[in-house]
Amino acid sequence: MKKATAAWVRKAEADYQLAADIARGRKRFHDQQCFHCQQASEKYLKALLEELGLAIPHTHNLDALLSLLVSHHAPLGSLRRGLIYLSDFAVGTRYPGDDASKRQAAAAFRWAGRVRDLCRVLLGIRVRQRRRRSK
Repeated sequence: MKKATAAWVRKAEADYQLAADIARGRKRFHDQQCFHCQQASEKYLKALLEELGLAIPHTHNLDALLSLLVSHHAPLGSLRRGLIYLSDFAVGTRYPGDDASKRQAAAAFRWAGRVRDLCRVLLGIRVRQRRRRSK
C-alpha cells in the first residue's frame, strides 16, 4: 500500500472509530455520528482512488466518488444506495435546521461499516470480525 493511501486510511479509521464511540456512548450526538460516518466513507473511497493513482476530487458526494471507482472495483456498486444516503450528512447536519434522528444515525453507522469493510478488503487490509451482541 502506498504511503499516501495509508494516510487516507488512518484518517478514515479515526472518523469511523469516533462514530463508533458516539454510538456506544450514553449521550447521543446523532448529527455528529452521521457526519463522521460520511467522512469515514469518503476517506475510504479516496484511499482507493489514491491507491489506483487516480485524481482525488474535492467533493463530499460519495456517489460521484463511486462513479470513479466502480469500473476498477465492481463490488463497490452494491454500496450505491448507502453512499447516496451518507452523502446527505456531509454538510446539512452540521448546521441548524437539519437534525439527524437516532434511526438515521444507526443506519449511517451500518452503511459506514459496510463501506469500511469492503474498502479494507479491496485495499488488502485484514477485516476484524465484529462481536455480536447477545440478545
